[in-house]
Amino acid sequence: MEKYNTEQSKALFFEAKQYLVDGVSSSFHKAANEEYPICMTHGKGSHMYDVDGNDYIDYVAGFGPMILGYAPDVINKAVAGQLEKGSQFSAPTADLCKLAKKLVEIIPCAEMVSFQSSGTEANMHAWRVARAYTGKMKIVKFEGQYHGWADEQKVTIGADSVNELGPKESINRLMNTAGQRTHTADDLVLAPWNDLKALEEILDKQSNEIAAVLMEPYMCDEGPILAKEGYLAGVKELCQKHGVLLIFDEVITGFRLSLGGAQQYFGVTPDLAVFGKAIAAGVSLSMICGRKELMEKVHPSGTFNATPLAVAASLATIAELEKPGVYEKMDALGKKLTDGIMALGKKHGLKVYANHHNAICQMQLGIDRAPEDFRDCLENVDRKAYDKLYLLARDYGVRLTSARGRIYLSTAHTEADIESTLEVFDHIFPMLKA
Repeated sequence: MEKYNTEQSKALFFEAKQYLVDGVSSSFHKAANEEYPICMTHGKGSHMYDVDGNDYIDYVAGFGPMILGYAPDVINKAVAGQLEKGSQFSAPTADLCKLAKKLVEIIPCAEMVSFQSSGTEANMHAWRVARAYTGKMKIVKFEGQYHGWADEQKVTIGADSVNELGPKESINRLMNTAGQRTHTADDLVLAPWNDLKALEEILDKQSNEIAAVLMEPYMCDEGPILAKEGYLAGVKELCQKHGVLLIFDEVITGFRLSLGGAQQYFGVTPDLAVFGKAIAAGVSLSMICGRKELMEKVHPSGTFNATPLAVAASLATIAELEKPGVYEKMDALGKKLTDGIMALGKKHGLKVYANHHNAICQMQLGIDRAPEDFRDCLENVDRKAYDKLYLLARDYGVRLTSARGRIYLSTAHTEADIESTLEVFDHIFPMLKA
C-alpha cells in the first residue's frame, strides 16, 4: 500500500498562511497535530480529491452536513433551478411555507419552526426563547458539549484532563478562545452529562433560576458518548417536575439518526430542539423548533435566514431521506464498518471500541467498551493513538475527523468504500503500536 504524496497541499497551505488567518477559514479545517491540512479540489459522492490528485474515502462529510455525499445530483439540480429564479429575496416564498410545514410533520417536538443560518445562531435563538418564556436566565450546560462559538456558548467544551475540569460538584468555567468575555458564563450552570443524580441535585437547588437544560442527546462533539439507558427520559422527567425546559441540540444528530433526529430515534421529545448541518445537505441552514407557545416568544432577525437556495436544498434533502430503506442502508454500512474495526482491533492486539447509529459511527482507541461520560473519555480513551491514526489514515486515503472518533456516513457510501477503509485500517493498525 503506497503512501500519498501531498507536497502541493503543503505548499498551498503555507502560501495561504501569508494572507489568511491560520491558513484556513475555520479552526475545524486543520488538526492541531498536523503540519498542514490537505487542500481539496472537489468532492463527488463519498470521495474527495486533493490538489496532488489523491482520492480519499471521506468520513468527515464537511463536519456533518454532507448526508447525501458531495455534489449530489438532486441538490445540484434543486439549487441550480433556484439560482435561475434568484438566490436571495428578503421575502417569504411558497417553498418556505412548504419546508416549515414538512419539518413540523417529521420532527416530534415541532409545532412551529424558525430559521437561522448556522448552529451557533440557532442555539443563541433557542436560549433566548427559553429565557423569554420562563422569565429565568440560567441555562444548564454539560461539560464537553459544544453548542457554538459565541462567548456564552464556548465554555468548558473540552479539557485536557479531569483535573482541568475540576470536581463534578463545581466544574471549572473553561474559556476556549482569546477575547472571550468571562462574565458571559455567569448564567451557565455546568453539569456532568450522563449523571442523573447530579442534575437532580442542581435542579433541586436552583430550578427557580434555571430556564432550560441544554444537551446533545447523543454526545457527538466529544466522544462520541451514548446516553445511558433511561438517562434522556429521566432528564425530561426532572425538567417537567421542576418547571424547566429541555432543549436538544440536534445540530449533529438531526437528519442523521433519523429524519426526526435523536428525539425520534430514542423516543424522548424535548420542549425545543436545534437542527443544522445535514438539514440542507451542505447549504447553510439551521433552525429551532418546538411548542407553539414557546416559539412565538421571540421574533428572529437575519439577512440570510432560510434563503431560497437553502430552502430548495432542504426540501430536496428531505425527499431523498424519505425514500424507503435509506437509513437501513446507512446503518448496515455502519455495522459492517464498526464490526470490521472491532475485529481488526482483536487481530492486531489493540484496544478499540466502535459502534454505529444510522449515519453516525464512533471509534475510540485505548478502550474496548462504550465510554460512560466525558471524564471516562479523558481518563481512558487514548487520544494520542487516535491522533496518530488520523494522520496515518490520511496518508493512505481515508479522511477522518480529527481529535475525536466521530465517523459520518452518507447515502453515497458503498460496501466497496467500507471494504477499502478496512483494508487501510488493517495496514495501519500495527503502526499504532510502534
